[in-house]
Amino acid sequence: MHKLIVVDDDEYIRDLYEEILKDADFNVDTAVDGKDGYDKIIEGDYDLVLLDIMMPKMDGVEVLRELSENAKAKASKVVLLTNLAHDPVMKEALGLGAKAYLIKADMTPDQLVEKVKEYLKD
Repeated sequence: MHKLIVVDDDEYIRDLYEEILKDADFNVDTAVDGKDGYDKIIEGDYDLVLLDIMMPKMDGVEVLRELSENAKAKASKVVLLTNLAHDPVMKEALGLGAKAYLIKADMTPDQLVEKVKEYLKD
């Protein structure tokens, strides 16, 4: 069973994604902000990280930057969660190792599950 983490400060999104992904037979953990997410990612050995960009304490770009600089960080595939499709922040995040991004406002639950399965195959 694949192990995922959803790092998002929006409680509704976080809970929704957790429920959808658990229903699709994924082992799902959550984090409430960037710092919490970073700490869990370092310890967690996740197959996929769904990482929000805009969060308190550490934003998604800071999390990616810290992960890239930490030798103890286990390599996880990171997919960004955002509503900022063409923002320069996205280019920076992708340059720091994120594999792709998902536009939260455009995703149905079924699409989320399909995208997660697709990213886990790569």
